[in-house]
Formats: sequence, structure tokens, C-alpha cells
Amino acid sequence: MARSALPRRVLTRAMGVVTALTIALTAAPLAGTAQAHPAQSGTLSFGGEAGEPMTGGQSYSYSAGSVQLFDVQGSTDGNALTVAVDAQEGTLWRLNIAAPDGQRLTSGTTYTGVKQWPYAQPEDPEMVFSGTDNGTEKWCNTSTGSFTVQNISFGPYGYVRALDATFEQYCNGSTVPLRGEVHAVMPEPPAELSLQMNTASEGTVDVPDGKITVGGTVTCNKPASVALSGQVFQIQKKATPGASYQATVACTPGAPVPWSVTLSSIEPGTSFQPGTATLRSRARADDRDYPVTADTGQQESQITLSKS
Repeated sequence: MARSALPRRVLTRAMGVVTALTIALTAAPLAGTAQAHPAQSGTLSFGGEAGEPMTGGQSYSYSAGSVQLFDVQGSTDGNALTVAVDAQEGTLWRLNIAAPDGQRLTSGTTYTGVKQWPYAQPEDPEMVFSGTDNGTEKWCNTSTGSFTVQNISFGPYGYVRALDATFEQYCNGSTVPLRGEVHAVMPEPPAELSLQMNTASEGTVDVPDGKITVGGTVTCNKPASVALSGQVFQIQKKATPGASYQATVACTPGAPVPWSVTLSSIEPGTSFQPGTATLRSRARADDRDYPVTADTGQQESQITLSKS
């Protein structure tokens, strides 16, 4: 089940505000965005004429491969994205852009009349460009402007495969704009997590204490921490012993990974016996690359308990 995308205005506020914490910011993903992956290639360049508040008339240019961080993360609905560049300690830049609520960013579209949180309305596109330059905060209390998405390509869950965009920002009421452009090609999107679980058709029971051991295997196409849960019950002539379980399996691709649990009945005065029992099992795991959880759903099978 996919987690909901982070609300667009929260995304802008969270990534746009520059604080002392931001200086130490790395590529940790926001909720509702795909995991960060360094760009294969990319450039961020911007500047302004004399009197422009953020640049002071200077020009800046950064390239992927020559900086500590260069990545692009998109919201799951394709509505918003963040370009993150960390040049060195104390120097970083963030460009946040978003289409009006309910719309995806689309190639060949110019978004005019952009505003920044909290002044934007649902029908407004949004943009904030901010950063720190050698430890000096660069931030607009208010800003207006426009941006053009010349090209954008998405993968699963808003993963941004490629981006070409230009932007223009007027900071704190200035009539002198900051102008910039960004180009990025990201790695091919990782595969989505695929998860399977099998239960063994046979288990063991320790007589006379009635402890049982049941298990099976889990299979995945990429590393994942798999949470297992389920119940076992056995219908007997005079009783119905039952037990619940939870376990975690470190799944790695290539071969089925075995799991097993040892249980005692939690029903007072009952114990498992050799014979047939019902095993209900479920496996879940968070996808390390996307804001989604793989879930096998509950599976039910009959197992044979043999005396150990």
C-alpha cells in the first residue's frame, strides 16, 4: 500500500526554509518521495545582476560529480520536486517547484505567477529557491516569479528520471530577478520490491509440552527487512489450541530465505498435538527505494504436525 505524498505546501516549507540544520542536510528522503540517488549527470547554474538580493550580482554554477550531492526527488503524485545540491560544507542550494494542486509537472509548460508558502493558493504554482553560501543564509521572506519545465520524465512513484528546467525569482519585492537553469539525468529507476512467501507443508510438535515449530521461505528481488505475522490453530475434539507469531527476516535476492518460529498455545488448558493444523501467514516489507510497502496479503494453508 503506497503512502500518501507529502502535501505540496509542506514540501515547500520543509525544504525551502534554510536553518542551521539545513547546513548539515544530506540526501535523506522526505516522506512521500522516492529514495535519493546521485545524478548521473547534471548542472545547476544561476545568477543575477547587481542589486539582486540573493546573488548580489554574482553567478554560480555546479556540476554533478564535482559536488558532494546532486539529486532530484519528486513527490509520488508528480506534482512537486526538489533539486538538491551540496557543494561543500556550508554551501548548499535547494530548488523546490510545484504545479497547482492536483496537477502533474509536465514537459513544455511554463508556470507563471508562482508564489511561495504560505502565500500560495491551491490554484497557484509554487517555487522557492534558497540556500547557504559559505555559511551565509540565502532566503526570501516573499518571492514571485516563474519556471519552465522544458523536459521531465518520471519513473515509479514520482521518481524523476530526467529534468530540464529554467526559473526566474524575484526576492523580497526586488525588481531585479535571479535567473537559473537546471539539467539532470538520474540513474535508471530501481525495480519495485517484489515479495513472495511460502509456508512449509509440514511442522513439528514436541510431545508432551505441545510446542510446535512451523516455517517456510520468503523470496525478494532486492534486499528487504521482511516482517512476518500470523496465527496457527488446531481443531481438536475437545479443544482448539492457537498461537500468534511475529518475526523478522533479512531477505536477500538470489534464493529463498528460510524462516521458522516455535510456539505454544495461548489458549488455557490446551496444547498442540500431532495432526493437521491451519497456518495463516502474512509478509510485509518497506521498499527501500520507494515510499511503498510490499504486502503478500494473508495466506492460509493446512500443515501436518509430526512428533519431533
